Amino acid sequence: MKFEELKTFYNQRVGSNQKELTKLKKHIYLLGTARLIVVLIAIALLFLFWENINFPIYVALLLCFFAFLRMVLRNKKLNEKKDYLKTALSSDRDELRAIDYDFSAYDGAPERISSTHPFSLDLDLFGTRSFFQSLNRTVTPKGKEVLIEWIENPLPEKNQILSRQETIKELSLHPSLIHHFEVTGRLTPGTPRDTGGLNCFVERPSQFNNKRYWHVLSYLFPILWIIVTILAGIGVIPFSVLTLFYILTFGISESCFKKVNDLQEQIGKKMKILGNYSDLIKIIESCDLRSKEAGKIKRSFLNDGFSVSDEIRRLARLSGELEQRANMLVHLVLNPVLLWDVRKAIAIEKWKDKNKTGLQLWLLKLGEFDAYCSWSKFAFNHPDYVYPEISDSYFEMEGKELGHPLLHRQVCVKNSIDLSSSPQFMVVTGANMAGKSTYLRTVGINYLLACIGAPVFSSFLRVYPAYLYTSLRTSDSLNDNESYFYAELRRLKAIIDELDRGRKIFIILDEILKGTNSIDKQKGSFALLKQFINLETCGIIATHDLALGSLEKEFPEYVRNYHFDADIINDELHFSYRLRDGVAQNMNASFLMKKMGITL
Repeated sequence: MKFEELKTFYNQRVGSNQKELTKLKKHIYLLGTARLIVVLIAIALLFLFWENINFPIYVALLLCFFAFLRMVLRNKKLNEKKDYLKTALSSDRDELRAIDYDFSAYDGAPERISSTHPFSLDLDLFGTRSFFQSLNRTVTPKGKEVLIEWIENPLPEKNQILSRQETIKELSLHPSLIHHFEVTGRLTPGTPRDTGGLNCFVERPSQFNNKRYWHVLSYLFPILWIIVTILAGIGVIPFSVLTLFYILTFGISESCFKKVNDLQEQIGKKMKILGNYSDLIKIIESCDLRSKEAGKIKRSFLNDGFSVSDEIRRLARLSGELEQRANMLVHLVLNPVLLWDVRKAIAIEKWKDKNKTGLQLWLLKLGEFDAYCSWSKFAFNHPDYVYPEISDSYFEMEGKELGHPLLHRQVCVKNSIDLSSSPQFMVVTGANMAGKSTYLRTVGINYLLACIGAPVFSSFLRVYPAYLYTSLRTSDSLNDNESYFYAELRRLKAIIDELDRGRKIFIILDEILKGTNSIDKQKGSFALLKQFINLETCGIIATHDLALGSLEKEFPEYVRNYHFDADIINDELHFSYRLRDGVAQNMNASFLMKKMGITL
């Protein structure tokens, strides 16, 4: 599928859903009109035959009542379908904007921006117009957590990567399934507070289910009420006893008000989100997926001979019934008569005690499937991306026509990479704005995608899944009283410490030691690169310092020079953004200063 075909796919689905929505709105309008007519007929019958309501009129009024009730239920279902179609339209329109690199509809997780992570900040993983924002289609808080965790912690083992690739490939072949899952989740979006509330609910000690007297009272109350009511009705006891008995039972039912209130705070208001989770799990239970990871997720919802979606739906129903305690009729009548609050609290705690371990596992597996849906939509939306080969040899990264996922496909210039042994370093020199930093980020993001198990923006890529460390955008910290130079040294020290521990690393550095003077910078850069070679690691270093190019002569087996040049044609700068062999020859700082009228 090409990008134009992708746009056609989404536009066709938008057109189809819009057409169905228009038809549905007309249906809802006609149904509303029919309901009004039924009400008017019933009012007319009552007005005309109020003093002489015979059997046929009674039947007609009864038919009006049931017809009205049926139309109300039908209207509820139609409105649910309308909400689904409107959400589906919104989802597809967001995708059409995303194809044109407008990701504003999606959460970029700016709270995850961190200068201490080994590569997150340098590769623009989080925040506005970040890679995560372009990727994220999660509809559950746990799904977002899992997706972030996968990005921040790529897989170190070949078999794990291939297994995840298999699942993403398979799911990407089912766009309707992914779409249905996303739209269903969007109908009732959850929040981290929901997940926190459910976790508190699970960890909360039972207050009713483990107290035998509450079980006894919940059965005894209605029996005693039947006995007392009958005795009062036949005159054995005075009605004043009935009043005293009501005061007694009401007082007992109110004695546990605070405990029930605490339970309601944790679970009682989660009915909608639990119902939504049930619907999402039902989709997973009914899907036909063969990949290993998808199979594991599906089996986690079909254990012990019962459906998890039905079990969570039951908790949602109990949650809704507990919410009814706010109704005055329930509070003043059903609670003292049936011990309503306690009955529902016992039922909810029974559910919790039975499913305590399962609930946390189910939420995690739902989150994993949610994260897989984001990756699969990413794969579907990038039909020109390829799945990389995973190498067994440290180190290997060979790629052709690598592009950056956040650069518009029509202007993105693609380059290759060839690192096929360890230790080995690419030293990339070049002029300002010629493309060095973009190239480093392009290599970094595609390397990360490969180690996660996702498709990459390349015509071919083979990588070894080493740990990625970068230093492209080091910043100082006023809060920590830390200078720019010290922050950079600390990052480099962390890399060396990992290498000393024997960890296999792929390093990407841009203009190292830029926080010090040029002489120290040059001496330090030479020493650092030599140390990396001695520690038998590999990576890419970009620099303006052409002297680093001389290291290729000193270490011909371990260092290779590449550059990005700026060509001056007709007194104008022209950038090809193409990676070339050798050391850069043209530097553009002086030329640009002259063009801007700065005298040198």
